[in-house]
Amino acid sequence: MNMKRIRGRHHRAGGGTPRSSNSQTPLNRNHVFDSNGPDLRIRGTAQQLFEKYLQLGRDATGTGDRILAEAYFQHAEHYFRILNAMNQAAQQSQQERNERQQQRQRAYEERREPGSERGGDENGHHEGDEQPSFRSPRSEEAPAEAE
Repeated sequence: MNMKRIRGRHHRAGGGTPRSSNSQTPLNRNHVFDSNGPDLRIRGTAQQLFEKYLQLGRDATGTGDRILAEAYFQHAEHYFRILNAMNQAAQQSQQERNERQQQRQRAYEERREPGSERGGDENGHHEGDEQPSFRSPRSEEAPAEAE
């Protein structure tokens, strides 16, 4: 038996890292799929593949090949489900971002509230607080006369 051939069957292009088929790797809208359809191979995003298989299914229906049409429609449904999963993941991550933003906003407002309870203005200044002077001591002196 040829050992080289046996090793080659299990070689992965991803650097040898094994991946399970149900890994939760988040996909983005620009992820490119290699699809092996019923009688052809197509490459594209989930949206592109969905539209292509849908059109191929319609064309096959028009020519009267119901079996091929059904195969194309099943492939289209697969990519439709992938699109839905990506949309749900995007909505969930957007909702989580919004919740984190609201929590940060509430924490910020809670930090600002104790200063306003003492009766200060919107800048946190209170009556009787001394304001530091930022004038240079030279600006109060008379300018030196040129000789």
